[in-house]
Amino acid sequence: MPGELPELVLPGDYLGAAEEYLPGRGTYEHGGRIYACLLGKPAVDPRDRTIRVDPKNSVPEVDEGNLVYARVEELKTAMAICEILATSTSRRTVPGKPEGTVHISKVKEGYTESWNGELAVGDIVLAKVLQGRPSVKLTTAPPTLGVVAARCQVCHALVNLQANPPTCPRCGHQERRKLAKGPHPLSPGAHDRAAA
Repeated sequence: MPGELPELVLPGDYLGAAEEYLPGRGTYEHGGRIYACLLGKPAVDPRDRTIRVDPKNSVPEVDEGNLVYARVEELKTAMAICEILATSTSRRTVPGKPEGTVHISKVKEGYTESWNGELAVGDIVLAKVLQGRPSVKLTTAPPTLGVVAARCQVCHALVNLQANPPTCPRCGHQERRKLAKGPHPLSPGAHDRAAA
């Protein structure tokens, strides 16, 4: 492909000759010519002249070090079982409804005797992936991680997590949770910013 690469290519767009480039991720070769096989931005690795297409709408993956949003589905004695909903960097849901676990020792810094006052079934947590494979292990221990949305354990209304202590606006029940401190996409004001 002579000159500069375009900002965006479509599946089937010609990228260059096979004698000029090696086909990379997001491309295919046919008849000595390299084509895009997905919508995205083309790029060339100058080290080996491999041409690739980085997807515009990539499928979110759960990898070690990622921050994810997860819903607490079940609390066992030493383990919270969560459904991973999305990564913190993507608006798309994670396909396949992967399951992740938070060990009770990873819910907060220091010793935790029980889940009472830390997490509850139905809570949405912002967590860090400690291990992505073969099973997903999560932590909410750092101060910036923890519960970002919770339902009242009495009437199931959304709890106002900004109140001190967090309080249900419907029935007045006060809740305790290991809250994520600091701004995040689900914090109050983020909805206002998103709607603006």
